[in-house]
Amino acid sequence: MAPIKNGRLLFKSPHSGLIPVPGETAVYDETQTLDLETVPLNGGYLVKNLYVSVDPYLRSYIKTQFKVDETIKNFGIARVLRSEYAGVKPGDLVYGRRIEFAEYSILSELDTGEAWTAFQLIENPYKLSLSTFVGHAGMAGKTAYNGWREYARAKKGETIFISTGAGPVGSLVIQFAKAEGLKVIASAGSDDKVQFMKDCGADVAFNYKTTSTDEVLSKEGPLNIYWDHVGGATLDAALEHAAQFARFIECGMIGAQAINNLPKIIGKTISLHGFMVDKLQHKYDEDFYKEIPKRLANGELKYREEITEGLENMIDVLGGLLTGKNHGKAIIKVAKDE
Repeated sequence: MAPIKNGRLLFKSPHSGLIPVPGETAVYDETQTLDLETVPLNGGYLVKNLYVSVDPYLRSYIKTQFKVDETIKNFGIARVLRSEYAGVKPGDLVYGRRIEFAEYSILSELDTGEAWTAFQLIENPYKLSLSTFVGHAGMAGKTAYNGWREYARAKKGETIFISTGAGPVGSLVIQFAKAEGLKVIASAGSDDKVQFMKDCGADVAFNYKTTSTDEVLSKEGPLNIYWDHVGGATLDAALEHAAQFARFIECGMIGAQAINNLPKIIGKTISLHGFMVDKLQHKYDEDFYKEIPKRLANGELKYREEITEGLENMIDVLGGLLTGKNHGKAIIKVAKDE
């Protein structure tokens, strides 16, 4: 077989502002070629990358984790083409954090138990779109599921507030909370996203850009649970309107900002839990794959994806994600599964 181009997204230069710059932060490169039939595997396995995930943390991650001209990596799903690795065969689906933003890759590990470094074989008995496995049936879904199972301690009739409620994590948390009989308050940054949160079951959904978070929480609280994606003034307002013995689940923060109401953690006996999805993987992964793909496939859990074709568009997609222009889980389609 003649060598073919292996398009890759290469890191080039750290960006100084909030938004990475296309053509400067990373560039799409097609100079590498591969012969898929003869390229040495050295005990590993050759994969065709199908979908990769674009997530907010990539804003800082690509600045600190990659060397110049190194291929950017993140969560993705790939199809095995050839293998010399025990337990991996052609046709298998592989999911993991270190999938390269490239058309083809050679991988050399599997199932070490560390979701942030290794890869795992994926089954698809419910015939979900493979894109789902880098979002709601992947890291984003595991974040919502693992965090909810571990920290929510939800009781029917309680009240929860979820910031970034229209995102892939937040929208699942809305649905988990409603299934357990909670009153759900959720915020997002556009009227379209407000409607999606209502479609997911939120009792009170509002646009934080046009409606005061403090006023909504004052009217609809107090809060027994706060699922935080943003920190800052929103976290401050949640602390102000928290109930005694509230649980705060810290899933993400936009940046370091002053919080005036931190002493209320003591006075209100608030439990505050920061977490990373991989630290809970060993505890909940089996349950997650038994439950969540089926609920996504049968329509019990609502979700939205925004799929963009072409690795060369990744930095533009990340910029749109960071400025709130996306409308669903941001995913790059690398290639057709054929």
